[in-house]
Amino acid sequence: MDFKELLPIGSVVLLKDAVKKLMIYGVGQTDTTTDKDYDYIGVMYPEGNMGEGSQYLFNHGDIEQVFFRGFSDNERDEFIERLKGYYENN
Repeated sequence: MDFKELLPIGSVVLLKDAVKKLMIYGVGQTDTTTDKDYDYIGVMYPEGNMGEGSQYLFNHGDIEQVFFRGFSDNERDEFIERLKGYYENN
């Protein structure tokens, strides 16, 4: 995971071979059924969260196009540094 390229929550993206946009609502996610790490979790845009079956885990490399980049500030920068430290130590 390249932490510097991680998009902020609220970003709207289109994945490769997809027809529907997703809005990112989480970064650094783990699939609890497989214990596999992913860069993001997102929901369909503009519908939003419609339940467990409408949440999608994906990686930065799966993104074909970024339509909107979410909000970023110093608090997010600090969070990304903590996230990076967590993954480096675990």
